[in-house]
Amino acid sequence: MSELLLELFSEEIPARMQKRAGEDLVRLVTDALKAAGVEGRNARAFATPRRLTLVIDGLPDKTPDVKEERKGPKVGAPQQAIDGFLRAAGLASIDEATVREDKKGAFYVAVTERQGRDTGALIAEIVPAVIRAFPWPKSMRWGAGTLRWVRPLHSILCLLGGKVVNFEIDGIKSGNATRGHRFMAPDAFAVTDFADYEMKLLDAKVVLDPAKRAHFIHDGARALAEAEGLVLVEDEALLHEVAGLVEWPVPLIGRIDDEFMSVPQEVLTSTMRANQKYFALHDKTGKLAPRFVVIANLEAEDGGKAIVNGNERVLRARFADARFLWDQDRKQTLTSRLPKLQEVVFHAKLGTVHDKAMRIGKLAKSLAPFVRGAAAEKARVAGELAKADLTTGMVGEFPELQGLMGAYYARNDGLDDGIAHAIAEHYSPVGPTDDVPSTPLGKAVALADKVDTLVGFWVIEEKPTGSKDPYALRRAALGIIRIILEGELRVPLLRIVVAEAVQWSLRGLSFQSWLTQGKLATAMEFSGEDVIVDPSYPSGVELMVHDLLAFFADRLKVYLRDRGARHDLVDAVFSLNELGQVQDDLVLIVKRVEALSEFLATEDGKNLLAGYKRAVNILRIEEKKDGEGAFNAAPDASLFAQDEEKALGAAIEAATTEAKAAVAREDFAAAMSALAKLRAPVDAFFEKVTVNADDAKLRANRLKLLAQIRAALHEVADFSKVEG
Repeated sequence: MSELLLELFSEEIPARMQKRAGEDLVRLVTDALKAAGVEGRNARAFATPRRLTLVIDGLPDKTPDVKEERKGPKVGAPQQAIDGFLRAAGLASIDEATVREDKKGAFYVAVTERQGRDTGALIAEIVPAVIRAFPWPKSMRWGAGTLRWVRPLHSILCLLGGKVVNFEIDGIKSGNATRGHRFMAPDAFAVTDFADYEMKLLDAKVVLDPAKRAHFIHDGARALAEAEGLVLVEDEALLHEVAGLVEWPVPLIGRIDDEFMSVPQEVLTSTMRANQKYFALHDKTGKLAPRFVVIANLEAEDGGKAIVNGNERVLRARFADARFLWDQDRKQTLTSRLPKLQEVVFHAKLGTVHDKAMRIGKLAKSLAPFVRGAAAEKARVAGELAKADLTTGMVGEFPELQGLMGAYYARNDGLDDGIAHAIAEHYSPVGPTDDVPSTPLGKAVALADKVDTLVGFWVIEEKPTGSKDPYALRRAALGIIRIILEGELRVPLLRIVVAEAVQWSLRGLSFQSWLTQGKLATAMEFSGEDVIVDPSYPSGVELMVHDLLAFFADRLKVYLRDRGARHDLVDAVFSLNELGQVQDDLVLIVKRVEALSEFLATEDGKNLLAGYKRAVNILRIEEKKDGEGAFNAAPDASLFAQDEEKALGAAIEAATTEAKAAVAREDFAAAMSALAKLRAPVDAFFEKVTVNADDAKLRANRLKLLAQIRAALHEVADFSKVEG
């Protein structure tokens, strides 16, 4: 068994491409080896700015012998068929084939045996093919050659079992030599295997493993910070990016001029991070300290003083530009910037960013009563100003600061601190791990922004399809769900969405594409109020709203499933909408799901579910004969012929009354407890009573009793959606 060591040595590989390149190199080479019947162990890749390295252990010296059989035509088949078989199998005559028989008769078989070949010869074919077909996001040609690589490729090291695998690609011959650090150890040296390679690289001032480089950077930067009584600002993404920029990391600490510390710290850290790849430091109070850490790629003779001085000069110029933008932006108020948003298109069919800002303000005001502590008028102001910083020079230079800069400018304008916080937070949560807005106004404005986006794109039918979601609508829906649930906000989504949809119809957008034959706009119940879709509005409003709520249901299922909840229980609660019970209060939906989950985990729950499904199956069959809803009327107690009927009828009435009262006070555990009392009488009914009696009246009455079981359980969930 032999070790394969492959190094592709080039000019600097962009840091963002290194990890994927290592994965691609492992995949392409191992897949090609497997296709030839060769498998090794522990294939792994390493990357530095100037090299891409692959190591595979346990490769055999030869590929395995291969025996192939090709079935041909029957004996006595036409000559044309036999000739085709001979050509395909590579046989000179039919005498070289063997004859076999099965139950269908005798047929020809071509047996081909191939001896295994030297693994080194196989690798000599695989590696050039992999290099030429390597899937770099961007590649280049250089000189007079035809090879494309991410940057000019200088040399190839390829060893199998310590011996050079000889091949040539575009004039570059494989060998056993590599080079160390560009400046501190530029001379070539030979290696024998991976252990020798890694050790000699370390002696030549190259840390091969990117994880080790990241570790050295982090520990070194933290030590420098602690020596100054400061704290390193943790930044995992920047850490790994910088690890891809250096082969021999040397952390150094520099100073920020005091004159720039009045600029918002987010601006300074963004400048350091995005433009210079510096690490920021905080003091013990969490405030940005006038220091930074830069990672050099060599050990300087002067201890790094010239490197630090040079970086301080560059940073001084960067900060001067940032301070200029900060000073210029503050000469205009956010309110005065609103007209400029009319020049920025949000979406061709949905208007400008100014239009969106006005919608957000109006909707935030409507949502404020549902968010404890949010003042309606302040919510409107914050919503209208939330996008105003998009026209500032600072956000133009640092787009990642949108919202945050708006908060700074709002405070500069003398606006309420709550409004400033809302502007800063209204994009949150951006991702699944991002925090939701922490302030009441922030919650209201963030909800308004996301609801406006979702309703708008639903109206014009620009919905996510498959894996495509160019407008991040799934993320917006998840953001709404998280804000509502984590803040325990009692937001009536149906009423909000209908109101927004109606506003779009008043603005002239058509809902005709949402129409299907036989669908008309109707009143929708919400907590005792009618949310009216006026007959003069397009009837597609109702269908659009229904579809959007179904999208919320899907997102909620994903959210709850990630937290261990069953998706079918979410379906069971959301399906109450189809039964005339509007479920758009996400907090209550989750409470129902939790109570339902706990109930179905009990023996009473499991058995009652079985009884429900038995009742529903019988009803489904009989309703096909008599018509849907034929047994929805209350049963006639005078027709109860057996004690089990009487007991079940009384139990249903009592359980329904108790469950309704519990649901009304939002005590779903008590509602489930009330339904649990049906288990025994339901079991007894099915054990003793024949539902489809010969007497037609008795049969119909008993079917009505089954319908009452169904209706009782539907007070808390649509149990037909529950699996099991």
